[in-house]
Amino acid sequence: MKLAWGRDDVPEGRAVAVTGMGVVANCGIGADDFFAGLCRGTAPASNRVTGFDETLWFGPKEARRIDRFAQFAIAAAVMAHEQAELDHPLDADPDRSGVIFSSGIGGIVTLSEQFGVLQTKGERRISPFLVPMMMPNAGAALVSMRLGWRGPSEAAVTACAGGTHAIGAAARLVASGRCDVAIGGGAEASIVPIAMAGFKNMTALSQEGVSRPFDERRDGFVIGEGAGALVLEDLEHAIHRGARISAILAGASSTADAYHITAPAPGGNGAYTCMQLALDDAGVAPSEVTHINAHGTSTPLNDAAEAEAIEKLFGQPGPPVTSTKGVTGHALGAAGAIEAVASVLTIANGVIPPTVGFERAAPDMTLDVVAGAARPFSPGAVLSNSFGFGGHNGCLVLLPPPAGS
Repeated sequence: MKLAWGRDDVPEGRAVAVTGMGVVANCGIGADDFFAGLCRGTAPASNRVTGFDETLWFGPKEARRIDRFAQFAIAAAVMAHEQAELDHPLDADPDRSGVIFSSGIGGIVTLSEQFGVLQTKGERRISPFLVPMMMPNAGAALVSMRLGWRGPSEAAVTACAGGTHAIGAAARLVASGRCDVAIGGGAEASIVPIAMAGFKNMTALSQEGVSRPFDERRDGFVIGEGAGALVLEDLEHAIHRGARISAILAGASSTADAYHITAPAPGGNGAYTCMQLALDDAGVAPSEVTHINAHGTSTPLNDAAEAEAIEKLFGQPGPPVTSTKGVTGHALGAAGAIEAVASVLTIANGVIPPTVGFERAAPDMTLDVVAGAARPFSPGAVLSNSFGFGGHNGCLVLLPPPAGS
């Protein structure tokens, strides 16, 4: 099959198409509003998601029994499902449709609230729904229930790489032939005092409360929240049913630094290997990459390690790089999924969002950071990076869809 960007083949195994997207973020709910918010060039007033109306997705009783992170997961997944137009049982056989969803922390909003109940009212007043509301796999479980999909339903819990790992794992379900359709994504809602205090006391947060990815003044990340989801589908299956194809997910990889629980490996070695393996999996050469959606958390160590890894693999200055965390903040286990949605939309729109907060490059970095305003580009291979606490690394390679799809 001839792909739009000039390749004559697809990777080994079944090719995986992106046919639906859903996103909940502070800069917009839904793909169009989200991407417009990324390209606006300014950070929203809050890193919390405002304007999220749970009554659009849940009844009053149901909403009270689902933690905020899982509400985000269901909303993003349903949006992606609706965009994919999987309306008929023949479009998605429930036994051949799977869900892989990530959360780094799970239902910490509920857990924090119930700690307060325990302290003020005693253990008999603890909610019987506490455990199903706090467990990190609740997002995946509830999405599968909402859609009625009986294939694999699993949770990726690999910190800030989780969303990327979930999408990569969902793509493998399709590429291997286990599923015809799968939803991969991540959701997080952890802006609560105990989580904020923990990150603050480990000196991970920006003291100024400003995210400045790759900037010489960066001093830590800003916690965000939200969810992202992609419907991933066997390419032939998607073409047969006349689906709109937004991109091809051509490659994915996962590595471990095996170095430190929070700090990246020196020189970005784990990140370098992960990026190279993802390109190998996609059959894409570094010279064919036209854009990198970086992890870019705005912490001194992470940005330096990622920049060094990019420079080693791609040379200087390499492909245009952006980090959307200057807008969204760092949504932990949802970050990679939100950024995968951004990468697909970058391909679809032919526009790279700017890195908000970036003004002056660090002296030891030579990256071509897109800043100031969105930059037009000719869509080609896009690399999306995620690197998490625990030394977890994940990368995705996305390509433009086949011509005429």
